[in-house]
Amino acid sequence: MTAERGARPLGSRLLGRRVESGARLRARVQTLLTLSLLIANLVGAVIAIVLLAWVLPGPSIVAAYGWALMLGGPLAYVAVATLVGLVWITRRAFSALHWAREEREPQPHEQRATLRLPFRLTVMQVALWVAAVLLFGGAALVADPDVAPKIIVTTAITGFVVAANCYLLSELFLRPYAALALSGESPDGRRRSGVTVRIMLTWALGACAPVIGLMLGAVLVWTRGGVTPVQLSVTILVVGVVILAFGSLLMFLVASAVVAPVRAVRQAMARVARGDLDTEVVVFDGTELGQLQAGFNQMAAGLRERERIRDLFGRHVGQAVARSALSREVEMGGEERDVAVLFVDVVGSTTMAATLPPTDVVTLLNRFFTVVVDEVDRHDGLINKFEGDAALAIFGAPHELDDNAGAALAAARAMATRLRAEVPECQAGIGVAAGRAVAGNIGDEKRFEYTVIGDPVNEAARLTELAKSVPGMLVASMRAVSLAGEEEASRWRAGDEITLRGRTAPTLLATPV
Repeated sequence: MTAERGARPLGSRLLGRRVESGARLRARVQTLLTLSLLIANLVGAVIAIVLLAWVLPGPSIVAAYGWALMLGGPLAYVAVATLVGLVWITRRAFSALHWAREEREPQPHEQRATLRLPFRLTVMQVALWVAAVLLFGGAALVADPDVAPKIIVTTAITGFVVAANCYLLSELFLRPYAALALSGESPDGRRRSGVTVRIMLTWALGACAPVIGLMLGAVLVWTRGGVTPVQLSVTILVVGVVILAFGSLLMFLVASAVVAPVRAVRQAMARVARGDLDTEVVVFDGTELGQLQAGFNQMAAGLRERERIRDLFGRHVGQAVARSALSREVEMGGEERDVAVLFVDVVGSTTMAATLPPTDVVTLLNRFFTVVVDEVDRHDGLINKFEGDAALAIFGAPHELDDNAGAALAAARAMATRLRAEVPECQAGIGVAAGRAVAGNIGDEKRFEYTVIGDPVNEAARLTELAKSVPGMLVASMRAVSLAGEEEASRWRAGDEITLRGRTAPTLLATPV
């Protein structure tokens, strides 16, 4: 399927310009996950230290524990927890992705496990920060109960914010595996969370939890007292800045996760509008947005199938008839039209079929009809039907032409010249007639064809029989020449007047000058 130059099928430059697989994909995803989790946890630890040491009111933790323990303890825990977490996450995550490593289609339970990975990794992050709360909070309760509430609240709130970031980042960086798991299918039946759940979870972890922490801080200040207005103002300002910064980051990640699938569909729709029906988007979202992506692919597949059927239909009945049939209701019967008819028939087709292998006969006829169809199309005519080694072309139906007869006569002259030059081993008689005929759908509601019935059709067929014995093998009725434009009419001259087989009125013949 086609893709726009510079497009990002997975919605991010970090994920590459194409869907990868194998060791390269694993290396890319593992590197991005490792860096994102490490940075998120480190930043969270630094913010917790700053809040505890300088911002939040209450007993001084530096005075209670000293700078070495104040800085060394959290940073050492972050280092150990990050290492343990990465090993834990890597083993858990890539054990669920063994199907991708084996480069095979995932089973349904493997698809579900892949789409649940971001949530599972977030649970692991929460577990590590809960362990930090228990460790540092428990130590504080034993060593200095006065500072314990501040340590517990700050560590817990920071952990929730970090976990929210880790959830959105892991969902982003695991997107290539989600795309492989979905493989263009709708995520129905495998979806574990929708867009609403994603947004509400982000709000709860990234915005609600910090605000609750700020409220708890206010409660501590109220119950303990001893806080100056300046300290309270600094606390509110700094915590507010932290909440705004992390909240903005979280909302940016949420918005990106929502916009990326929509943008992919919008870009694909633009390519379809330009006529590129081979467009397909990569389905990488496990929510309703993934259903949107899969729905677009189904729509594009339907358009391709419709275009293929219309093209095939047009090849059978003619593009003009196909467009007319698709643009309005099909009606049985016909209407009287002024038309010109061109009939062409191969000379000696019975002998040719008896002396040549069937495949050679078909090849020769295909070369012959290529010239016939090309000239009829070039002069805005319609190949109404193929009859073995003959063809009937109509000019002026179903769409009117400015000069029906002139177009048919010009097509006949060009056709005769090209057949002699390009298919000399296949001689054919060509007859052209013009007049009033009935054009429309003939048959039954269940099976019909567009055709023209009337005297010009019969006359053209008889002229074709006569043309086989005339030099140049091209004959038209003088009536057709008289109906043609002056320029085309000047290229023909009148001949004998004869009564054609099966007709009562005589026909004045015309041949090219």
